[in-house]
Formats: sequence, C-alpha cells, structure tokens
Amino acid sequence: MRAAVVRAFGAPPEWSEWPEPTAGPHQTVVTVTAAAVSPVVRGRASGTHYSLRPELPFVAGVDGVGRTPDGQRVYFILPPPPQGALAERVAVDDDHLLPLPDDLDDGTAAAAAIPGMSCWLPLTRRVGWTAGMSVLVNGATGAAGGTAVQVARHLGAAHVVATGRDPARLAELPGLGADRVISVADPGPSFQAAVRAAVGEYGIGVVLDYLWGPSAAAIVAAIGAPDPPRGPRTVRFVHIGGASGDTIVLPGAPLRGSGLEILGSGFGSSPAAEIRAAIDEFLRAYHRAGFRIRLAERPIATIATSWSAPPDDRRPVYRIAGAGGAATT
Repeated sequence: MRAAVVRAFGAPPEWSEWPEPTAGPHQTVVTVTAAAVSPVVRGRASGTHYSLRPELPFVAGVDGVGRTPDGQRVYFILPPPPQGALAERVAVDDDHLLPLPDDLDDGTAAAAAIPGMSCWLPLTRRVGWTAGMSVLVNGATGAAGGTAVQVARHLGAAHVVATGRDPARLAELPGLGADRVISVADPGPSFQAAVRAAVGEYGIGVVLDYLWGPSAAAIVAAIGAPDPPRGPRTVRFVHIGGASGDTIVLPGAPLRGSGLEILGSGFGSSPAAEIRAAIDEFLRAYHRAGFRIRLAERPIATIATSWSAPPDDRRPVYRIAGAGGAATT
C-alpha cells in the first residue's frame, strides 16, 4: 500500500510504499477515505510537537475518516506510530474509533474533528462552564479559532470577543457569533486597551488561546491590571495552540492582582476517553448546531508539493481511498 511517509523532520511527506498494516489484539484495520493536516500533524512531522516525536520514518497524520471491514463509516484518532492517518489503510485501537453521523460527509468530519475538540473539550470539561458566561477567543481567524467562536455561542455564551490578524476573516466573524472583533496585527498597548475594555464591558470569564506569544501576554496583562473591571472574579485562560510562539514573558503581578487561572488543553492534559467523547459530541452536534468550517480538499498524491502551501483559514483535507461518504446537508 501507499502512505504519506516522513523520512526527514521538516521535509514534506512522500506518497510512497509502506508496509501493509495488520490488526493486533483489539484493533481494526481502517480503509482511509480522508485525513486532515492540522498544526499537530505539522508539528509531529517537523519533530517539534510536544505530544510526540516519532522515530523516523513514520506516516504523517493523527486522525481521519474511513471504513471498517464491515463497511461502517468511522472517525479514528491516534493510530500507534509509526502508522499515521495519511495512508490507504491503518490499524487503529478499537477504543479510538467513533461511528460517524449519517449527515456528516467524510471530508467535513476529517476537517472539523480536531478544531471542534480543541474548544468543545475545555468548555464542557475544564472551565466550569455555565450558559451565560462570556468568552474571548484569541486567534479566531484560523480554522480552530473560528470553530471556537461558533461552539462558544452554541453552548450559550452571553458574549464572544474574537481576535485575529486577517482583516477579511475578522470581518466575517460576527456572522459566526462574535460580538466584537479586535485586530492582533500589533499586540501592543492599543490591543491591550481594547482587550481590557472588552473584559470590562462583557465580564469575560474564559479565554481560549490559539496564539500564545505577545498577544497572550497582553491579554494576561489586561485581565490582571490594577482596578479590575466589573466581571467574574475568576477568569480561566486556556492555552490551546502556539501559532505565535511557544513562550511568553509572564510577570507575576497579573496573577497576584486578579483571579486569573491559566490552564492547558491538548493531548496529555485530558484523558483519552474525554478527548474521544468531546469529538463524538461535537461531530454529532455539527449540523444540528449549524457549524461551518472551511476546508481545502486535495488529492493525496499531491501531498509532497501542496504540504508547504501558505496557510489560511481553510483546513487541508486529503482524499485517499474510496472518496465519498454521506452527503453534506
């Protein structure tokens, strides 16, 4: 069979021959139809992701959609290395398989699962969520951040504030549920002042951070500034992604001067069963809630050349074997 094989960290995967998988105890061989490329996938392929640095060579991809031998459509996640999702077939632990709703097509499920999990998991399980809380999404112009705006609104957020760099995408976020958008092109004093004003007006209780770096530091400073604005005493800042860097300068005063709590959410910070349950709940709610995600579908044979395409708000999805699946409603 063929698979997207990573032979050198930082180099594009090659669509090339790879050994046929065999199912071990409590595993199933899935014929893959679609798999997405997320920041996790790119991070592992570059050897820099915190969750795992697989031994070379290995197959890229952490999740996807396919068919079991009996024809059931399933979503799967975290095939054991050196296997990966971007392959014609993959052996997956049975407890890492989820049946797909009939109203969700393969490509959309592959594109939406990780972005959906990234916000659904912390909001429903980590932050003490109740309807009526207000949320700030830092980095909402990407696929995951845009999904977070929609999920927060679906779960009953009173207000959603969204930050991002792309002006065109920022302008679209009110249509997804954002009450206010703030440009993060320059995360300096004006950005911090805008965040502080939003915190004061809406009483932000949760921050979902997809950027880290300077904008995250500015948000922390805004929340922890002297003379705290009206709002909940506790603000839970959930770090999810590091699109703007892996480090920030974190002074102690904002932590001492506020009820700010900083949490992490990702592989390793939640049990695997919680991650699977969050993905299942999100995918089942997808069409009922009217969620939307942009995807860029590509044939898997082009992965070596399309791997380094400039990023945008579309989630790359590679079609592999037997493309199709249930129709999108």
